[in-house]
Amino acid sequence: MPVADLALRFDPGVVVLSYLTAVFASFVALDLAQRVRTPDAASARVWWAAGSLSMGSGIWAMHFVGMLALRLPFAVGYDATITALSWLAAVAVSAIALRVAAEDQLTASRLTLGAASMGAGICAMHYIGMAALVLSPGIHWRWGLVAASAGVATGAAAAALWIFFWLRRLSAAQARWGQGAAALVMGAAVTGMHYTGMAAAGIADGSVCLSANALRGDNLTSLVGSAALALLLLTLGTSRLDATLRRRALRLQQSLQAATTELAEQALRDPLTGLANRQLLDDRISHALARGRRDGAGLTVLMLNLDGFKPVNEAFGHAAGDAVLCEVARRLQAQARGHDTLARLGADEFVLLLEGDTPEATLAQVAQRLLDCLGQPMSISVGEGSQPLRLSASIGIALSQREQLPGRALIAQADSAAQAVKRGGGNGFAFFEAHMQDGVRDQLELARDLRAALEDGGAGQLSLHYQPKVAGDTQRVLGVEALLRWQHPKRGAIGPATFIPVAERFGIIIALGDWVIDEACRQVAEWRDQGLRLRVAINLSVQQLRQPEALLQRLQHALQRNGMDASQLSLEITESVAMEDAGATERTLQRLGALGVSLSIDDFGTGYSSLSYLRRLPVSQLKIDRSFIQDLETSADARAIVKAVIELAHALGLEVVAEGVETTGQAAELRAKRCDKLQGYLFARPMPAAELVHWARRSQAPRGCETAPAEA
Repeated sequence: MPVADLALRFDPGVVVLSYLTAVFASFVALDLAQRVRTPDAASARVWWAAGSLSMGSGIWAMHFVGMLALRLPFAVGYDATITALSWLAAVAVSAIALRVAAEDQLTASRLTLGAASMGAGICAMHYIGMAALVLSPGIHWRWGLVAASAGVATGAAAAALWIFFWLRRLSAAQARWGQGAAALVMGAAVTGMHYTGMAAAGIADGSVCLSANALRGDNLTSLVGSAALALLLLTLGTSRLDATLRRRALRLQQSLQAATTELAEQALRDPLTGLANRQLLDDRISHALARGRRDGAGLTVLMLNLDGFKPVNEAFGHAAGDAVLCEVARRLQAQARGHDTLARLGADEFVLLLEGDTPEATLAQVAQRLLDCLGQPMSISVGEGSQPLRLSASIGIALSQREQLPGRALIAQADSAAQAVKRGGGNGFAFFEAHMQDGVRDQLELARDLRAALEDGGAGQLSLHYQPKVAGDTQRVLGVEALLRWQHPKRGAIGPATFIPVAERFGIIIALGDWVIDEACRQVAEWRDQGLRLRVAINLSVQQLRQPEALLQRLQHALQRNGMDASQLSLEITESVAMEDAGATERTLQRLGALGVSLSIDDFGTGYSSLSYLRRLPVSQLKIDRSFIQDLETSADARAIVKAVIELAHALGLEVVAEGVETTGQAAELRAKRCDKLQGYLFARPMPAAELVHWARRSQAPRGCETAPAEA
């Protein structure tokens, strides 16, 4: 005769506690699933292992808290070995769940296989845990309810996987609320499975617990609850800390990327107007030509030179000139379309790049609109008032519609057409024509040959000659000035006045300036090894000053490579360059001065300078332009200007160098006015480095010397 089963009763408070334990374990599991998907494979494996232990312990703890809710009329205990096996089953289930969660997509096959595996594991954990309760007579099972619990377990697993992948679609703010709601649903599913499985257990009235003296129920429950809760809290805290650190690292990375992008953008922009510079223009032209070859389309370059811009600088100062250039840039930008490229190449040179095939009639209309917008009155601030001003321009137009010309050839053609307009009086536009080609072709060939010489390390074509300068009160040699020379293999000697403008126009001047820095420093080191200590000076171009980071890096590298003291190097910029972008120039010169090199202003007196600004620059020397020196013996005005410059410089604590001294009369006038240093053909012509050594020794030059800056 069958024995009646006990009526299973549960403590409601403990049932609620088991549900809350399941909810908390589900919340931690969802949080850990995010960590497992980290791109770092090693970190993902660590989080997978830690997550499996934590999540499995949480599920296992929920099971035994639920077992505590069962009220039985006898002392309860659990077999330790079987209890440990149930914990391993819970960890294994968690490992399967987190592995599936780490996939990029939840396909039907993955959902089916993952839910079935997890359901089987959950059932194994539950029924192994029930088996740890060793009874006599043993538990007999209601297989219908067992099957129902397996179905609930599999369904809960499928729901958990679907919920996790659903959370990925939500925003960060939505995901936090979604994770809490999902934890409530998953906790209910897990708890429902547990109590369905409990209901499947039939316990005979009068049963005896054979494992009562093993792990006692109350002790095990306290141990399991405390350990699992501590592990879950630790894992959740670690996960939150990891998420916080990742968000902070992401913000830092985004800030770094933004700063890097901004710096890269600044390197491609004209610092005064914010327009594209030559480097960015060349890149845009290259891409436009590539698209044109692919699509069979052309492009057009419009070169715009302002008429009469130099008198504006000379009459009102460079600050007013900068304001005019910014206004011109604003007006031209307003006329350009969104996909056009507007660039500034030089002081008053602008380029507009139009992509696609554009009829000449339309291009003429575009050019006229540019002239009209520039011709509108503008007002510039001068002192406490304002000055009305009207500008005009010369525009050259070059097309690459029928044949794909190189980008630099197009710019050269447009420039030649603009120069033709300027020679005709300006304030107009012209299309490039064949009769203008000769000058363009010659410039292109020079640019090609100069670039090839630089790429070959000078190729025996480029060299520096050195011109000494002497003390104003004696014949002592105080230094040398480095002068760049080009001996073309076919054309012979080409003067700097010819090839320097070509280098500037075709974007070669930076590479040329770098070669001069390296060669000058190398030569100073060689002279030092020969027992002759000289200070050498070189000129800097405006393009080098616009790239201060590259310039400083080049100087530091050259000085370190040659074991050269920075005080042996002097850098010179012309007055007009110094005043072109006063603020940026001051910052760059301050950094150069901090490097230890000396700085000098060349061609002083040929442009407009703010004395208050000049006083702030870290320069140690002014160089009077040769045009004043040539007229010293015949012009009272020239003598008055030279005297004023010398007295001004001395008042500011600066040395004065006079260049272009060719007669004894000029030298006598300069000495009488206490000019510090003299330089010119009267003392020595520029000469190669080897010849300079013999000249210096014949002249009994002292071992300590300073050189003047390089001159084009």
